[in-house]
Amino acid sequence: MKTISNKSKIVFLSTFPPTQCGIATYTQDTIKGITDVYGKSVQCEVCELVTEPKEKPTQAFTLNTKNREEYAKVAEEINNDESVKLVHIQHEFGLFSGNYGDYLLDFLNAIKVPVTYTFHSVIPNPNDELKTFVKLLLTYSNSVFVMTNKSKEILISDYDINEEIITCVPHGTHIVVYEKPETAKEKLNIQDRLVLSTFGLLGEGKNIETGLQALPKIIEKAPNALYLIIGKTHPNLIRDGVDAYRDKLEGIVAELNLQNNVRFVNQYLDTNELLEYLKATDIYMFTSKDPNQAVSGTFAYAMSCACPIVASKIPHTKEVLTSDSGILCDIGDSDQFAAAAIKLIEDENLRHEMGINSFTKMRASSWENVAITQMNTYKNLIDNPTEIKFSYPDIQLKHIKKLTTDLGIVQFSKISIPDLDSGYTLDDNARALIAFCMHYKLTQDKEDLAYILIYLDFIQRCQQPKGDFINYVDQENREHVEQNAEVNLEDSNARAIWALGTVVSMSDILPEAIVKKAAKCFLTSLKWAENIQSPRSIGFATKGLYLYHTTIPNLYVAAIINKLNAKLLANYEDTATEDWQWFENYLTYGNGILPESMLYAYLITNKPVYQKVALDSLDFLISKTFVKGNFKAISNQSWHHKGSEPHEYGEQPIDVAYTIMTLNAFYNEFKTPQYKKKMKAAFNWFLGKNHLGQIMYNPVSGGGYDGLEKHNVNLNQGAESTVCFLTARLLMEKLAMSQSKVIPIMKSRSGIAINS
Repeated sequence: MKTISNKSKIVFLSTFPPTQCGIATYTQDTIKGITDVYGKSVQCEVCELVTEPKEKPTQAFTLNTKNREEYAKVAEEINNDESVKLVHIQHEFGLFSGNYGDYLLDFLNAIKVPVTYTFHSVIPNPNDELKTFVKLLLTYSNSVFVMTNKSKEILISDYDINEEIITCVPHGTHIVVYEKPETAKEKLNIQDRLVLSTFGLLGEGKNIETGLQALPKIIEKAPNALYLIIGKTHPNLIRDGVDAYRDKLEGIVAELNLQNNVRFVNQYLDTNELLEYLKATDIYMFTSKDPNQAVSGTFAYAMSCACPIVASKIPHTKEVLTSDSGILCDIGDSDQFAAAAIKLIEDENLRHEMGINSFTKMRASSWENVAITQMNTYKNLIDNPTEIKFSYPDIQLKHIKKLTTDLGIVQFSKISIPDLDSGYTLDDNARALIAFCMHYKLTQDKEDLAYILIYLDFIQRCQQPKGDFINYVDQENREHVEQNAEVNLEDSNARAIWALGTVVSMSDILPEAIVKKAAKCFLTSLKWAENIQSPRSIGFATKGLYLYHTTIPNLYVAAIINKLNAKLLANYEDTATEDWQWFENYLTYGNGILPESMLYAYLITNKPVYQKVALDSLDFLISKTFVKGNFKAISNQSWHHKGSEPHEYGEQPIDVAYTIMTLNAFYNEFKTPQYKKKMKAAFNWFLGKNHLGQIMYNPVSGGGYDGLEKHNVNLNQGAESTVCFLTARLLMEKLAMSQSKVIPIMKSRSGIAINS
């Protein structure tokens, strides 16, 4: 079914569900990944490969691969759609008819738009005929994707393919919320079992018999072992209703008396069901017997679900499976598989460590990250690549709610599991309060009120008689006396004032009891606030003071704003030079709050010097954090000192979020298009526009990843990072809604417009 669209179209030449085969599923997942990341400007369509005419085609194009005449005909149909910018061919030799599938050449000779391939098989040591054909295929394109470095090496060494046209992109995987197997087992009612599993369309190549033959020794060590064999038999292997391979496996089960320890899940599971089985797995058995198998999606999926792996030695497993994430075995050696499984059974800590390592290693291969890598290549092949833009993910509150207890939001997270031992901080609860207020303002979701009250109560609990606050509280709601005494608490205290001011600024829509509680805490803190010294603390406090004052005009509050920002201005005048227009001799974290503070001081006092410093310092910050239009946060490995070159890597979400907040404030005041453009560029950092080309959030839960390192993403999703991602996402949502004129102007009870 063809569609009319003003988006750029990419057509995938591939099998496609409901056809049951690995490439069909791979293409479906590839398309979903691209749509999730770029669906705002890109539309994926399918040219479905079939082996007999289809009465009611369900895709944009259909190609009967047995009929040679259709190859050129379908190419012309694609040519007639001017929206199509690229054809991506999923290539496997068995998919196309002719010698080595050479009917495909008729399509390639007729197609006029650029073409790229994904090679699902790369056969080593080709004969001359095969080598010539593969080289011929690549004369029609200057791009080919492979899924392992080994495949890339084979193309270069055995086929004489130019390295520059080869892009290595891992087999995609689904992002899941990490949980221990015990949690997933309960959902499947197998909590008392030691679970081994394998999955995929069954066939001789899977070599499931090796796992079955290893099982008796495994059962001796773990009588409660349960081997799950998940998946239907490949439909091409069932003849006249006879499933010979499954019959063979069931015969082995009976012969070895394994009926109580083997369960066949004879279904073609949907993705979510499959992932639940994998998350419940203690040991994944990958027993494939093809020594030249270039890549295995089942193996990749198992690793991505935190399964410790026992695997046959094929190119994919030898490249990816290191000793800290699994154990390699010789193909077909059931004794080795048994010994490896027993080693893992005997050492639960080793299993846990291998599972974590597998999970973290595979996160770079998420379908979202694969989409980013592929799109970066597509842009080199198509016209007007600037038209391709990121789509924004759905706003998700699952993880932030998971981090929140009756006491407050937990400080740290081990991947996605809240680390209760890390306790709670005023800092994080203030941030969370601000984020939920923003969410409530956008959605009026009554469920938010319970969370707003939890975070507000925590702030109130931390407030001391003199108006200041403690920062650290343990999981038993006890004060961390030493930490609170040793650490400078100005930043956290000032952030609490920001949060309290935010609540008061929403007095027109929040329940009166919540606003009164926040106002009382806020007013109690003012004596302390007068004497803040730290530049960032001045910035945080000023934002809260400004929000309060624009809702409930108060001369005392206005005087504090002026007093604090006079200090900040003095810092600037002491430090700033022509090439360093800043308040300190270094840039650290959350820098945007300083120009923003100057802006609020200007809006309250109308002093031109505050406006000038606000604009000049923001311009300077932009010059240091945007490189070729892309955002690059100040490294937390070593702050950027005046007169030195900035360090790279070690980028934190807090810098991105604060930059977006600041740009939003300046855009609201001055309507300068550059600020809006920079907001979008900064948010794209979360979406994969960073040096690793990886997303910085969990799209399933809304968790924000803790940091962008040189070679990897820190997958822990603590309170700070999660709140910062949510805050940034909400600001972008607000921007989009305001541009579409969805949000009415909101007024406070005093009639003053609130600009938060």
